[in-house]
Amino acid sequence: MKSITEFFERSQGTIKDDILSGITVALALVPEAVAFAFVAGIPPVVGLYGAFIMGIITSVFGGRPGMISGATGAMAVVMVHLISEGNALTSGGEFMGLQYLFATLILTGIFQALAGFLKMGKFVRMIPSSVMMGFVNGLAIVIFLSQLGMFKTKGEWLTGSSLYIMLGLVSLTMSIMFFLPKLTKNIPGALTAIVLVSSIVILGDIDTSTVKSFITEGGGEGIKAGLPSFNIPLIPIGLETLKFIIPYALILAAIGLIESLMTLNLVDELTETHGSGNKECIAQGGANILNGFFGGMGGCAMIGQSIINIKSGGRGRLSGIVASLSLLCFILFASEYIEMIPIAALVGVMFMVVIGTFAWNSLKIWNKVPLTDVFVIIIVTTMTVFFDLAIAVITGVVISALAFSWQNALKIRARKHIDQHGIKHYEIFGPLFFGSINLFNSKFDVKDDPNEVVVDFAESKVVDQSAIEALNKLAERYLSNGKSIHLRHLSPDCVKLIKKAEKICDVNVLEDPNYFVSIDNYRRAMLKISAERNI
Repeated sequence: MKSITEFFERSQGTIKDDILSGITVALALVPEAVAFAFVAGIPPVVGLYGAFIMGIITSVFGGRPGMISGATGAMAVVMVHLISEGNALTSGGEFMGLQYLFATLILTGIFQALAGFLKMGKFVRMIPSSVMMGFVNGLAIVIFLSQLGMFKTKGEWLTGSSLYIMLGLVSLTMSIMFFLPKLTKNIPGALTAIVLVSSIVILGDIDTSTVKSFITEGGGEGIKAGLPSFNIPLIPIGLETLKFIIPYALILAAIGLIESLMTLNLVDELTETHGSGNKECIAQGGANILNGFFGGMGGCAMIGQSIINIKSGGRGRLSGIVASLSLLCFILFASEYIEMIPIAALVGVMFMVVIGTFAWNSLKIWNKVPLTDVFVIIIVTTMTVFFDLAIAVITGVVISALAFSWQNALKIRARKHIDQHGIKHYEIFGPLFFGSINLFNSKFDVKDDPNEVVVDFAESKVVDQSAIEALNKLAERYLSNGKSIHLRHLSPDCVKLIKKAEKICDVNVLEDPNYFVSIDNYRRAMLKISAERNI
């Protein structure tokens, strides 16, 4: 019993905060799940099932308490093409496209779980801060743009009194969320705003768009449904099917993990705690596998709902569990009441999420950070909005890595002097790797150097096989000119790298007899090279 209590209370918040914030999140999940289902071209209930399954599994088993998962737009965009191509593959009509989606989600989940078991979640630490800023800025803009569609009816923008009512209710919701926390923090502002604005609309019989009208306008019949049931996807089993679903599964797995791990990173910063990326990968994978068997559309972590949860006081696993179970209760028992909620109230909540998500400090640092970081923020933000989240993040990481390599390639330096014995010393500073090889080679004057040369790596580091090859060629140049070269202060890991490279290239490392270098394993190789030189 004690372990169960600790499971729910191991957070910065309280059980009350988790319960209230969970209900708030559940209300915000309904239009999001329905909207993303429409984007993917599937029934709304499939999106709601997906949000429930993703939420309950990741809340219980995930690596980040307080983070919310559900059906997401980033994955829905990919599902559109998957479903349409799946419908065209067989004669089963629209039914077959959905079955191919479920089968793909099972494979997606397997890939994601494998990433967790292989400890790949730690690679999120390699994502630079500039990429993270671009990610949250782009996602904030995407959330904002997605809410603008709520200001349309039957494909046309609202005008006249309908527009003014919508704007007024959105403004009222945002005002409540902004000012209420200044008065009291005992109740979540988002939930209070939704309840008050909904009461005003219902009691005042105000004519405005509701969850019910939003669903019916999109072609749905409402959110009422039964419990999700177990089914094995009805698709032809064979090589052709695997060829079709594997690329989509890999793309969905990558998008899901990138968005989830980056959201985990953001929630870590907001709560000043540390989640487990590998554990989250496994939980995300398990949730998507269950979605494939129980008829949900799958998904990943949702940055908007996660921020709603954190800002409303939700910190523990209980908040996500309550959100998921509340969503299921809405589907089973309370659909008629949830369908009465005005869309304006939910839009107002999401607009506040946009304000809280956008990294406003990124607008103040243009002249305080390297130009490369500014470029990365802009490119990641733009690509997140106009292309794909995974592509945006990968592009940002690649650009940052190339910029880092270029900057470090210019840091290789050599201090030169000739001692009293006529031996020339090269003291190398900076990392020696593929990017700095050309500059490294330009430091040496092989023809004019004396017969004995010492290269000291006390302030340098040999990083990769390209650097080993460069040392090999440098040694060959000195040997071909009848001169001796000695490498000093190679660190143990550099020596290990040289040992591994021995199978790839001839490592001509000569030991200085007057200096004990940690390369004893090469004594025989060195003596052999010296003997060959004397022949």
